Amino acid sequence: MTTTTATDMDTLLSDVRNFVEERLIPLEPKLRTDGLAAISSGIESAREVAKENGWWCPQMNAEHGGMGLSLHDFGRLSEVLGRSPLGHLALNCQAPDAGNMEILADHASEAQKDAFLDPLTAGEVRSCFAMTEPENAGSNPKQLSTTAERVSDENGEAYVLNGHKWFTTGADGADFTIVMAVTNPDADNPYQRASMIIVPMDAEGLEHVRKIPIMGEEGEGWLSHSELRFHDVRVPVDNRLGPEKHGFTIAQERLGPGRIHHCMRWIGICERAFEMMCERAASRELSPGTPLASKQTIQNWVAESRARIDAARLMVLKAARTIDEKGARAARVDISTIKYFVADTLHEVLDQAIQVHGALGVTDDTLLSFWYRHERGASIYDGPSEVHKSVVARRVFREYGVNL
Repeated sequence: MTTTTATDMDTLLSDVRNFVEERLIPLEPKLRTDGLAAISSGIESAREVAKENGWWCPQMNAEHGGMGLSLHDFGRLSEVLGRSPLGHLALNCQAPDAGNMEILADHASEAQKDAFLDPLTAGEVRSCFAMTEPENAGSNPKQLSTTAERVSDENGEAYVLNGHKWFTTGADGADFTIVMAVTNPDADNPYQRASMIIVPMDAEGLEHVRKIPIMGEEGEGWLSHSELRFHDVRVPVDNRLGPEKHGFTIAQERLGPGRIHHCMRWIGICERAFEMMCERAASRELSPGTPLASKQTIQNWVAESRARIDAARLMVLKAARTIDEKGARAARVDISTIKYFVADTLHEVLDQAIQVHGALGVTDDTLLSFWYRHERGASIYDGPSEVHKSVVARRVFREYGVNL
């Protein structure tokens, strides 16, 4: 972790914000109309600028070619990047690659780092993370059906994977996936039944079933979510990430910081949508000389959104600092709190911004409908809001002698 002074951090945030405004936001209209592939050259040009300025992989340490920012400082940067759907991609810190980089750095063997981590941090390849299954509730990670049976034969020791995954973000065009699969079904502790296994996307038997349409939009590349099937997919035992039975432990290490990343990105979206809402209300006239901003309802929305966004930011940065100083376990309740609070704030701000824009708000002529489609899942993935609220409530009631 790199120690960054307040002045250095302020300069970084200002410079990156200018980069987002000048390099990325101009690419957004073509992204909306023609898709990600149509702006590939613009993205690659922006990524080169990010590398030249030393902004590459801000969440990774210098050993892996990154800036080594603390989670708190990366959270602040993540808000600035979140102002554009392309922000994190431009600095090679987009999900799910950022989380995969972090667990590979901590748990991969040297051979795995050479084969998978180094190309990923260099931006030469993309990856994905296959955990969620359509047949099982994602809110209960103990319910996994995908198996990885360990076999030994004339071809050596290997895992043979069979199963069904979906909402594997970025699988389209990825070079490898990290799969959560049951390797020890008879383990007494249900949290010690699964392991993480690295599987090349071109492995024999790995079927890319489809890109899942999200509210009518299929997406492509990094901006897509796929359904995958594993039919006797064989990979060497050396492709296991970390010890056997440690899949859930590694997943928790990934999810804690990942929720900080997501929440601060959502706040960046909120800020941009808030600005769009205010600009629309200030410029749109109900009748000649009467701006939309004069309506009390609009004023209430603006005031409430301003307060909720600011409160959300402080809550997330507090959680990030706790993780930096004490670890993710100490911040468990904070992490659950921000997950649902910031998601609710995001939904509310986006919905009000769309309403203020009127008919324009539901078209694809602005980013509002894009964000509405892509971010409605914020209250569902990484644990639905209802589960996180239950975690917080149980912790509160424990202080009153009630164990739920």
